Amino acid sequence: MKKKIALLLVAAMTVASLAACGNKETETPATAEAQTEEAAPVEEEAASTEEEASTEEEAPAEAAVEGTVSVFYYTYGDTYISSVRSALDSAFDAAGVAYQDYDSNNSQTTQTEQIDTAIAQGTSLLVVNQVDTGSDDTTKNIIEKATAAGIPVVFFNRSVSEDVVTAYDKAVFVGTDYEMAGHMQGEMIGQYLVENYDTVDLNGDGVISYVMFKGQEGNAEADARTQYGVEDADKILKEAGKEALSFYDSNNSDKYLVDKDGAWSAAAATEYLQTAMSQYSEANNNMIELVIANNDEMAIGSVTALQNAGYNKEDGSATVIPVFGVDATDAAKDAINKGTMIGTIKQDAEGMANTIAQIAQNFMSGADKFADVDSANVVGTWRVNIPYATYTGE
Repeated sequence: MKKKIALLLVAAMTVASLAACGNKETETPATAEAQTEEAAPVEEEAASTEEEASTEEEAPAEAAVEGTVSVFYYTYGDTYISSVRSALDSAFDAAGVAYQDYDSNNSQTTQTEQIDTAIAQGTSLLVVNQVDTGSDDTTKNIIEKATAAGIPVVFFNRSVSEDVVTAYDKAVFVGTDYEMAGHMQGEMIGQYLVENYDTVDLNGDGVISYVMFKGQEGNAEADARTQYGVEDADKILKEAGKEALSFYDSNNSDKYLVDKDGAWSAAAATEYLQTAMSQYSEANNNMIELVIANNDEMAIGSVTALQNAGYNKEDGSATVIPVFGVDATDAAKDAINKGTMIGTIKQDAEGMANTIAQIAQNFMSGADKFADVDSANVVGTWRVNIPYATYTGE
């Protein structure tokens, strides 16, 4: 049972001391009572652990490495992050590594408090999906806490500074070459438009009108995807003798719509696009003809808005406004295979999870931190990039 008895004790202490593992629907958990009402994953795991203890006859298996890993997710509510969490839980389970998950609920204050508590309880390693992405001060604060406790820290998914991470020899980052996602998305969009230009150009004016959904200001991944998703598409269009893309609202100098909550959410994209289409429509001869989204959640939210307006029907009975995203979530792949979305860039959740799990075991066992990690993905002494892939259907 991979030291589940020890894990249960840690989980019980955590539930009593802070809102650590509320499910993704919990907004501001603060007490043990609130955790009970929200059916927190810690308690679910505890219940299943008790049931297994009463039915299994075999003695618990010894963990492959000693200690407990504390994993801090910026939010359980992010679909891609949820897929990483599921894969990482499975990887730790398979390796016999004891771990504790925390939902920071998109609050850096909450995450910082959770880290403090985990360190005080004797955690062996921190795995951090930092809330305040791009904040060197936040990253430094986390590293200082880890250094003082003499424990390693693995940052993942949300970019952190090389200068800050390399200052501590027990810190690494597992992520992606985030600019590559923007380049790949832009190339995919450009190629699709060249092949389908007359169909996409609904009003026949020779220019494709687009909307860009940016997930978060100050986020390196969002910045790169917003820039290159358009620039690289424009390059391909120009080479084909076509006009560059035109943002649908000439009064918007940013040339994107941003989720003001920084949540990269489907709901925000649905709301924004429905509002935009009340003014920009085929009836007004200025319809938005292309949707580019920084992630699949916002892409799916855009599909919902389009379907509400009579487009992108699953039965193929209506005009399809091309929608592109990033992540290759199950929902996005399903939409692509049904024809309601055109393409996405796969961000490999399982690959990221397996790499994190391997590095965590390396740190805890005293091995080289990049032992058994694909050397082709290792960058310098501090980073591992998980490769992207294009997905346009099975």
